[in-house]
Amino acid sequence: MLTIFGQGNRFCDDVSRRSFLKIGGLGIGAGALTLADVFRAEAAAGVTGTRHRAVINIFLGGGPPHQDMWEIKTEAPKEIRGEFKPIATKVTGLQIGETFTKIAARMDRFAVIRSVVGATGGHDAVQCMGGWPPKAMANMGGRPSLGAAVAKVQGPVDPSVPPFVGLARRTQHVPWSDCGRPGFLGSAYAAFKPDGQGMDNLVLKGTSLERIGDRRRLLSSFDGLRREIDASGQLRGMDAVTDRALGVLTSSKLLEALDVSREPEKIQAMYGDGKPYKFQYDGAPTCNDHLLMARRLVEAGVRVVTLSYGRWDSHGDNFGLVRDHGAKLDQGFTALVDDLEARGMLNDVTVIAWGEFGRTPRINNGAGRDHWPQVSCAILAGGGMKTGQAIGATNRLGEYAAKRPVTFQEVHATLYHNLGINPATATINDPTGRPQHLIEAAPLKELVG
Repeated sequence: MLTIFGQGNRFCDDVSRRSFLKIGGLGIGAGALTLADVFRAEAAAGVTGTRHRAVINIFLGGGPPHQDMWEIKTEAPKEIRGEFKPIATKVTGLQIGETFTKIAARMDRFAVIRSVVGATGGHDAVQCMGGWPPKAMANMGGRPSLGAAVAKVQGPVDPSVPPFVGLARRTQHVPWSDCGRPGFLGSAYAAFKPDGQGMDNLVLKGTSLERIGDRRRLLSSFDGLRREIDASGQLRGMDAVTDRALGVLTSSKLLEALDVSREPEKIQAMYGDGKPYKFQYDGAPTCNDHLLMARRLVEAGVRVVTLSYGRWDSHGDNFGLVRDHGAKLDQGFTALVDDLEARGMLNDVTVIAWGEFGRTPRINNGAGRDHWPQVSCAILAGGGMKTGQAIGATNRLGEYAAKRPVTFQEVHATLYHNLGINPATATINDPTGRPQHLIEAAPLKELVG
């Protein structure tokens, strides 16, 4: 493992913000996988280009309360309705919760789904990250998440930028920091994790860029000798992989994308930082800077960015939590959409925010709402979709989907569609060599026609 350190601002873990260069396993899942291994695995699927479509998947870990966000139950009894009032939005006749004033003012650029069904009830991100139940194909390692599948099918846009990045900080309840599993595809297609322990693998300790060049030349001389005795020709194919791995060492594109301090102060202020962090407990902080980082990563060439935002498990003080988390999400999400639109990227980038399930209609004795897998919600923007609408509805008490139930698979089929992948035809081979569809549903016609 190698490290280059310099001077500059520092992270809270005392790692330099501007002047460090880190490389190695790139934090790609468990195991000692090298960067060259990753590139070798991606080589067959690599597709490059200067313009690409992308997805930013915001996981609201813990289960956000559907009836306090996008579908206020004004006709329900007080013990179900709660404290929030609906507010008008830019779309005539469409109301949402009073906490989300900025989204309401831009509702024509958003679509809410009020009737997501099929949650398994587990406190994890698996269905939001991939669309499949956690136990699907478990005997083969599980189904790949959307990010892993996209990394396999489409490959990197830029050789020095991974196609799939997970920004979720490690949480005490570990499943809430799941950024999307590679499943049966293996660790080569896991997300690059630039935060915490993952960043420790992106290090060049005590080595200058000049010495890297010397080592490249030394490797080249050894490779020349090996090629002379390599009758099979397999070693020749390793040269391009090694060049790509070393290319990341001397490229600042990824590291610059991760450094939000490079943004103008006005842009940083527009997103906010989501502090002070409240109601976090064993979950994720409300990292608004991760939303800005996600935009920078997409701009640099990442196809799928996932992150975990807040801890929405509101068994107590549900309304205080929604006021805090909701207002911060309202600021960050609208800043992201405004920013993407200003840069001409909104039609190419799909943004979604959702959780693993909803909350109980009846408010408990602690002013909270408990787990409710029967129905949940989502909000989307961008991707060239038909926005300015609400899809589906629950019954008067918010108990179940009374109109247009939408499955996790349908949402993921829509995300694949927006990425330019046809979910009806695209497949990846499982470990037995049998082709498996990425998802077994069609995209939402309400969103994509």
